[in-house]
Amino acid sequence: MFKLVINEERCKGCRLCVEECPGKNLRLSETFNKRGHHYIEILDEKECSGCQRCALICPDIVIEIYRSFPKESNGETNNEPEVKRET
Repeated sequence: MFKLVINEERCKGCRLCVEECPGKNLRLSETFNKRGHHYIEILDEKECSGCQRCALICPDIVIEIYRSFPKESNGETNNEPEVKRET
C-alpha cells in the first residue's frame, strides 16, 4: 500500500502526472489553490501501484510517495499503517 502526499499549494495543474499515471488514478480538482490553479488529487489511494511516475515527471516536485507498512505491537499487526519514506 502506498501513500501519496500532494503539496496542493505548489501544484500549477500542468497535468503531466495525470497523463503519466498508468492506472489513471489522478485528476485535476474542481477547486483552486491560493495561486489560482486547479491542483491534482488522487481518485483512490488504494489503487496506487507506487510506480512513482507521477513524482518523477512533476516539474515542481509536489508529489511524494511513501510505502505503508502495518505497525506491529507485541507480535500482532494492527490496522494503522506505519508510513516510511520511499527512496
